[in-house]
Amino acid sequence: MKIVAYRLKGRSGVGLVSADLQHVQPFDLPEAQSDFGAQALIEMQARGGTLPALLPALALNEVQIIAPLPRPRRNIFCVGKNYFAHAKEFAGSGFDSSAKSGGDIPADPIIFTKVPESVVGPGAAIEMPAVSTAIDYEAELAVIIGRGGKGIAAKDAMAHVWGYTIVNDITARDWQSRHQQWHMGKSFDTFCPMGPWLVSADELDGTKTRVRCYVNGEERQNASTVDLIFDIPKLIETLSAGITLYPGDVIATGTPVGVGIGFKPPKYLQAGDVVRVEIDGIGSLENPVR
Repeated sequence: MKIVAYRLKGRSGVGLVSADLQHVQPFDLPEAQSDFGAQALIEMQARGGTLPALLPALALNEVQIIAPLPRPRRNIFCVGKNYFAHAKEFAGSGFDSSAKSGGDIPADPIIFTKVPESVVGPGAAIEMPAVSTAIDYEAELAVIIGRGGKGIAAKDAMAHVWGYTIVNDITARDWQSRHQQWHMGKSFDTFCPMGPWLVSADELDGTKTRVRCYVNGEERQNASTVDLIFDIPKLIETLSAGITLYPGDVIATGTPVGVGIGFKPPKYLQAGDVVRVEIDGIGSLENPVR
């Protein structure tokens, strides 16, 4: 199933998207829960409960689609340099502080986070900050945790996945390099477009999924998750070894080759650009740059 969060006449809602992507059936949820998007639904299912009743359908084009988890309960877990070609691309860019100590291909997952306040939905503007002129895009498949846990073995990890969505890991490359630890350059306001909806794991398994990114219609990234250095079970095993994962946690799995910093000269985002990320089985996430 596909679950979408939306706004209609100033009110929040969460609903089930029809197979033809033309309608949404709202779940009968209090608005206080709908304000957090699909979070309450994920928690209900993690506890073994059933989803709320569905209300009469609305036309999808009549609602404003927002991020499916508009304010995640905690920071988004992100993985750096997790496609082989991108790891080499980034290591050779001169902006990768980790390459100095760990080489081109990491021996273990590189984990950083983005603050919840960086999340915006489809169509929302990526705001160009006054403090940086090196703004880059990163198309990523994001995993949504369903049943939480700690010490999850890789062989059991996929049973803890609720589903997937799209994330664009926008990055201020100069801040990423200057501060070495990547949190600052990744967490500016509007630097985490997410959406357009969540897709449950029974529709998509994420293991052979194609990820593409376009800037102003020009294809920049096109790769499959079969090229991940560390697959989804390994990422979950690594994170949960010492950190308890909870329902609704988001893990952005890394970006393929073709980011702006990889071009010579770099192709950074500029005001007026439009970035579109497409992931097979999910759909597309498009955001203007302002």
